[in-house]
Amino acid sequence: MTENYSTRRGFLKMLGLGAATLAVPGCIAASRQSAKNTKQPNIVLIMADDMGFSDIGCYGGEIHTPNLNNLAAAGLRFTQFYNTARCCPTRASLMSGLYQHQAGVGHMMGDYGYDGYRGELSKNCVTIAEALKPAGYRTYMSGKWHLTKRTRQNESKENWPRQRGFDRFFGTIHGAGSFYDPNSLTRDNTQIPPGKDFYYTDAISDNAVKFISDHNTEHPGKPFFMYVAFTAPHWPMHAKPEDIAKYKGRYAAGWDALREQRHKRMIDLKIVDAEWKLTPRDQAVPPWTEAKNKKWFQRRMEVYAAMVDCLDQGVGRIVAELARTADLDNTLIFFLADNGGCAEEYGSRGPVKPDPSKPVVLKPMDPNELQTRMQPTVTRDGRPVRTGRGLMPGPADTYIAYGKPWANVSNTPFRLYKHWVHEGGISTPLIVHWPARIKTRGQLRKQPGHLIDIMATCLDVAGAEYPAEYKGNKITPAEGRSLTPAFDNKQIERQAIYWEHEGNRAVRKGKWKLVSKHPDKWELYDLEADRTELNNLADANPQKVAELKQTWQAWADRAGVRPWPVKKPQ
Repeated sequence: MTENYSTRRGFLKMLGLGAATLAVPGCIAASRQSAKNTKQPNIVLIMADDMGFSDIGCYGGEIHTPNLNNLAAAGLRFTQFYNTARCCPTRASLMSGLYQHQAGVGHMMGDYGYDGYRGELSKNCVTIAEALKPAGYRTYMSGKWHLTKRTRQNESKENWPRQRGFDRFFGTIHGAGSFYDPNSLTRDNTQIPPGKDFYYTDAISDNAVKFISDHNTEHPGKPFFMYVAFTAPHWPMHAKPEDIAKYKGRYAAGWDALREQRHKRMIDLKIVDAEWKLTPRDQAVPPWTEAKNKKWFQRRMEVYAAMVDCLDQGVGRIVAELARTADLDNTLIFFLADNGGCAEEYGSRGPVKPDPSKPVVLKPMDPNELQTRMQPTVTRDGRPVRTGRGLMPGPADTYIAYGKPWANVSNTPFRLYKHWVHEGGISTPLIVHWPARIKTRGQLRKQPGHLIDIMATCLDVAGAEYPAEYKGNKITPAEGRSLTPAFDNKQIERQAIYWEHEGNRAVRKGKWKLVSKHPDKWELYDLEADRTELNNLADANPQKVAELKQTWQAWADRAGVRPWPVKKPQ
């Protein structure tokens, strides 16, 4: 590992890669100039899972992420890029270039009886992979899919990656699981056991590297699209001992001090404006000075940081392989997260179970046995998998989250978390790296963008067309706008950006954002003056509220949004 890491850093140093940046949206038909002026680029789309806006170094975090920092220093950083606030809706939107309801995943993986809530990727959308293949691209995926409710080997695979445009796939069909023994682990269309010394983040990185290497050997000169969907740092908090050791004691100052430190660095980096005040600590979180069991809380964040660190190491290996075998200069790399930091307290409440004082003898799993549970009951070698308050996370026999106090830190300086559509739930880093096209490096772009813009950008730079029909199905018109004008710091023309998840609603139009935490009233914010959403202007601006409310409702009707909770038709 050390030797590979040194080699990777050597590649990056040789290429002149170094520290920070941002980018914006445009239209599918807008600018094909980049595709005309350069040969078709390779495209690598990398996504983290449940990672907050301020976690990585180039966005103000203290976690060691030199490889992501280097990509940012040689590229651009978006400071106002958005996701959909939840895992599978984000993946549906990202892969289709549509809002999640239009792609069939308006909530999660349940079928509510409406086209926007089928829990399956719709046949009336195309994935980025499906749209790029006619333009000559090979397509690969490594990591988490989470776009079908059918996750078992003997179920329909019509919405598995190979059936939705990917030539090769390694990863998980399900949305969450152990990093040492993930359920639904799959190669192409066949589910497989994890093997010895397995750790999922490394496996995702290793398979991505292999796809690049094999592509160079088997399809030289042909462009490729690769989607790398890490599950880190989603719960459970699982990390390798050597990565956890790097952060021992790093969080002893507690969440209050860490939020303040991050906020200051974010201001210094110009990721946020100094005028935007740091939101108060979440009312459900005690001051660090009053927190009990501090060693346990520290360990949870140490493991979380180790998970992000390991992800960054994997990014470094992918970049090094691109430098070795492909045209890194003409490879468009995106890095982003699927939602804000996660406040769920999965596995961290109540006493430790099974009770450690009562010996449990369990049968080890057969090496060829497939894992079918999100939370295993037993490790491969026969240890019971435990949950509970005070359980020190990291090893395979633990299964807990890092919790609300640290999620509050991850989403610095914003309000709320994954699930909600205030800025803490929907704001993501977006790093864009493409030396052949992006000539101004290390810069920020402050124009708002959304996941729907990623497909538009991919098709734009590839010279690919968005189809009106695919495999006999009418395709919903595209929603996104290409980010390529923003590469040159040009403005993007768009009416608005929209959100809905579990009744949480928002629309952003210019500097104005109308937002509601279900089932509360609408709130109105001027995001130029107050992006941390502390000064609600709704009562003072009833006309603006009415205008934006009407705009949101027109979109919701068009996109197939249903009132929450969704009730199945009788």
